[in-house]
Amino acid sequence: MKNLVWLLAVVLTACSSVKKIESLKPEPDDAAPLIYDTEPSFINMPVEISIQDIENQINKTLNGVIYEDKDITDDDIKLTVWKQAPIQLRSENGKMKVILPLKAKIFYRYGTSKLGIDLYDTREFDLNGVVSLLSEVNLLNWKLQTKTRISDLDWKESPSMTIGSKVVSITYLVDPAIKYFKGKIEKNIDDAIKKTVDFKPQVLDALAKISEPSLASETYQSWVRFTPIEVYATDATIGKSTLVMDMGVKCKIETLVGAKPKSLFDRDAVVLKAVKSVPHAVNAKVIAVSTYADAEAIITKNFAGQEFASGSRKVKVEQVKLWHKSGKIVVALTLSGSLNGDIYLSGFPAYNAQTKEIYFDNLDYVLDTKSTLIKAANWLASGTILKKMQQACRYSIAPNLEEGKKQLQRYTSNYSVMPGVFVNGTMNDVVFDKIQVNNKAILAFLEVTGKVTVKVDGVK
Repeated sequence: MKNLVWLLAVVLTACSSVKKIESLKPEPDDAAPLIYDTEPSFINMPVEISIQDIENQINKTLNGVIYEDKDITDDDIKLTVWKQAPIQLRSENGKMKVILPLKAKIFYRYGTSKLGIDLYDTREFDLNGVVSLLSEVNLLNWKLQTKTRISDLDWKESPSMTIGSKVVSITYLVDPAIKYFKGKIEKNIDDAIKKTVDFKPQVLDALAKISEPSLASETYQSWVRFTPIEVYATDATIGKSTLVMDMGVKCKIETLVGAKPKSLFDRDAVVLKAVKSVPHAVNAKVIAVSTYADAEAIITKNFAGQEFASGSRKVKVEQVKLWHKSGKIVVALTLSGSLNGDIYLSGFPAYNAQTKEIYFDNLDYVLDTKSTLIKAANWLASGTILKKMQQACRYSIAPNLEEGKKQLQRYTSNYSVMPGVFVNGTMNDVVFDKIQVNNKAILAFLEVTGKVTVKVDGVK
């Protein structure tokens, strides 16, 4: 009988040592989600296009007959002009020099018409020569625009013919006819360049590819999303072997956690704006978006295997829940052990630049929880255990930032957006700006600086 009483006493004592605590839950704010709008990022992309590439494309576009005059009755000359060999492009005093080898078949009519009788004779000649043209270059509506003018015409030979007692140079007769096809050649060159160097499809295709959200960290399921808003471009300038212009992209860059987000790129909405100059640097404003569900999962892992003890009394944190209330984050901890139930802490989200962690500043028990613990479990209300819990109530975004930076660097390490288009550059460290919270997520606003260049070389 004594043993039974002793066993019952032990069981009752054990049962009485496990307390159930019920604190008043601070209800989440029911306000509409904060519409966050960070400062747009600005990515400078000096674009370098090989003059050789433009030359190759022009030669594909401009072939065969350049000019043909079939009427011999108006000026006694009928001629056909062909491109004889590949066009060559050169840089000359800030303009693009076009060297066009050509051949001409010329029919020259001489004689007279008397009393309604035509007394004409016709001679046929073939001439070879080179036309030199100079092109002024600018950018208009995504396309390279040129204003080309013939600067020189050099015939390789100067055949002559005898008319009566005079020896007449054929080139002397043909050169005045140049005025009739001069404008045609100039226009053909301009049209070929306009058709060849149309940046819009290439730029939009490149932006569409970059705008597809990319996985930054598989462990943290973080994604980088790039959304262009506007594209800026300066006038093109001619270098020794390249055509150069500054382009810049105004965009929004986000780092999101969770499932793969959708691309927000709208190719029809992107506008190209002509500007005088573009800053020579990348200034990317990045938002690291952590939903409460994702942050809860990470912090719950932080508590795994930890016990918080005072003497023989111990508790474990089984689950963590987070929500927003009055500008603070409520941290709900579900406990098991010597105390069962939920306790509630609250604090302001903050960022530790050294450890690159989001933590909760001034984290403390909410008033009702503190009052309940003082009455039911004063040992748990002590500052010592609270400080230990604070250490686990944080999560690192360093992997996200590092992977995000690597992802950006991947786009700047001879990254081929498409065949013949290469992106290179450098990225500096990520700098923290501020934190905002809403009823869905914790938003860390960050800044990345660097430089980017785009080279077009070998476009087919």
